Order: sequence, then C-alpha cells, then structure tokens
Amino acid sequence: MRKPSVDEVLQQGIYGPLETKPEERRKFLGTLRERIIIALKKGQVGEAEIYPQVEQEIKKNPKAHLFLNGTMNYGQLSKYVKLAAKYKMEHTIVTNKDHDTEIGLVLALDHAIDKEEIFITKKAPIQFDTKKKKSLFAKLFNRK
Repeated sequence: MRKPSVDEVLQQGIYGPLETKPEERRKFLGTLRERIIIALKKGQVGEAEIYPQVEQEIKKNPKAHLFLNGTMNYGQLSKYVKLAAKYKMEHTIVTNKDHDTEIGLVLALDHAIDKEEIFITKKAPIQFDTKKKKSLFAKLFNRK
C-alpha cells in the first residue's frame, strides 16, 4: 500500500477524508446502494401505517441500521423510530441541507449484499389465519 502524498494529506485535512461514491451516498441517506436491504420513498414513509415489509426485514436483520430522512416531519418518522427501538436497532436521522433526496427510509447493512430490488412498491397484505373456523352455530349443531 502506498503512502499518501503531502498534497493528499493536506487536501484531506482541509476537505475531510475522501469518500467513495459521494452522489450515491447523498441519495441513499449516507449509505451505498449495494448495502441496502429495503428502501421507501418519502411519500411512503409519510403514510399513516408502517410498511409490514420493513418490520419483517428489521426482524430478519437485527444487525442492520435504519436511516431516516431528517428533512421530513418528525411526526412522519416517529413510527419508524419506535419500530427501531422495539427491535433494539440502531437508527440515524440524516439531514443534508445541501442535497434533497426522494428517499425517506433505508435499512442497510455495513457490507455489500447487492439485492436487486430494494424499493417496496406496495404494502404487503396483512396475513390472516387461513384455516376456517367453525362458527358457534356449527359447533352447537355439529355441522361442518
């Protein structure tokens, strides 16, 4: 590994460390696309109910990190902050006043996973017990 030049050291001292893919990091709330498990746009995060897919992925990936867009109203983010707290998951509210992104929520790992489809297009339906239950009437009269 080569040593950085004096100029490179000075540049990093003035402007901070070099960052890989800065445009991608701004878009995805500070992380890289290749690390993302799931992402929601601002409008989706602003909906009244949480997306069940987000909760499922939080349960499946306890080592993941939840990033939320700090330019959004906290009232819209709070349900996801509470969800992260419920599963003891670290979360960060990212505010970048210099760059606005349409991304509202990102659940990401600290390493690449290269998941092909990260965006949720619609909420998963709530799963109900599919076994038919006998009605009280059927139980009383032994009917199926």
